[in-house]
Amino acid sequence: MTESTFDLVVLGGGSGGYAAALRGAELGFSVALVEEDRLGGTCLHSGCIPTKALLHAAEVAEMSRHAASIGIRASFEGIDLPGVYAYRDGVVDRLYKGLQGLVAAHDVTLVRGRGHLVSPAAVRVGEVVHSAAVAVVLATGSVARSLPGLDFGGRVLSSTQALSLPELPRSAIILGGGVIGVEFASLWRSFGVDVTIVEALPGLVPNEDRSCGRALERAFRRRGITVRTGVRVAAVEQDAKGVSVALAEGEPLEADVLLVAVGRGPRTAGMGFEEAGVTLDRGFVEVDAALRTRVPGVYAVGDVVEGLQLAHRGFQQGIFVAEEIAGLAPAPVPEAHIPRVTYSDPEVASVGLTQAQAEERLGAGRVECVEYNLAGNGKSQIIGASGFVKLVREKDGPVVGVHMVGARVGELIAEAQLAVAWEAHPGDVAPLVHAHPTQNEALGEAFLALAGKPLHTHR
Repeated sequence: MTESTFDLVVLGGGSGGYAAALRGAELGFSVALVEEDRLGGTCLHSGCIPTKALLHAAEVAEMSRHAASIGIRASFEGIDLPGVYAYRDGVVDRLYKGLQGLVAAHDVTLVRGRGHLVSPAAVRVGEVVHSAAVAVVLATGSVARSLPGLDFGGRVLSSTQALSLPELPRSAIILGGGVIGVEFASLWRSFGVDVTIVEALPGLVPNEDRSCGRALERAFRRRGITVRTGVRVAAVEQDAKGVSVALAEGEPLEADVLLVAVGRGPRTAGMGFEEAGVTLDRGFVEVDAALRTRVPGVYAVGDVVEGLQLAHRGFQQGIFVAEEIAGLAPAPVPEAHIPRVTYSDPEVASVGLTQAQAEERLGAGRVECVEYNLAGNGKSQIIGASGFVKLVREKDGPVVGVHMVGARVGELIAEAQLAVAWEAHPGDVAPLVHAHPTQNEALGEAFLALAGKPLHTHR
């Protein structure tokens, strides 16, 4: 057994881990970044980037189908799945090479192999122990979850397996109406797959404002996606021809494949965390507001920390931890200030409290809401987008939540995040000039309405 020593040892090379490593190196620390698979983690290789590449291909497919409606002569001839995969892989490969170059340019030592926390200040990889003179950062990410007794394999797919099917199924059942489930439902439907979503809770995207879930469900039904909410699965059977899903109530469903999209769990088992003194709760690493575990010198970021499992959350936490270790006293990032985007068609984007959460926290009589319909927005009319912007505010106080449904609304979330994070009042934002014609004007119109001076809205 040999030993090497660094200031920081980061276990996991995904969004949170590589951000901590790069920022730590910028602050003068010597850094070892341990990754057993490919640098970039789930987000780059089997999550955010490849799925959004496929969703863009789905958008192009839909545009070609409806080109005649805007006077363009085009035809949709089908999906060249190998060609789509080649496009997706090209995007991933370019980003992967760029990330490798960044790590090398920052003089971060990339250690390839499975890491095991063998003490509060050391990570073993193979026959080498990498000691941390200052701190260890745990950033091992997450894995796809399933239901008890329902294993992945054959025609029962995880989201990772669904990304690389050798051919498109004719029909698919998606178990779970959260972000992953509705994104796959959207892209598969655009590719011509007959899709049914089964969600145990009362609506789609259940963590979002209820109005967003209802709007998405209506849009999906118009697209021919079958949505079954408030329904639980009793049993799943598969054979060489397909899969059958028995429901707690009603007739069974049958399809070529079943995608299980019931969320992701922390990747912490069998890595030595508890043996080194790190406390776990249902697999998640327990941390304080500064992302410190109960073991001095050991921090955790990203999906191993309970909360929103989003790449940009892990990325920001990685930066925060590096600066915290360096003594810069950075401001923590509240969960409510982290933007959320579901990249389905239509998209759902939000930040802050839902109406229900605001009413629970402040009292129903202390909450005001306004919705601005995208039908009144010029750019939305041009691109054929429908949906709305919903603002939630404390009465006579700041905006505490922004919720949007519609094509490309994910691109509008930055301004919404600033308004919520800076506790802006509607009157603070209403005077700001929004370029015309842009979808961004829809936010401006919503703030105008909430400030008491609606112009493009009916009283």
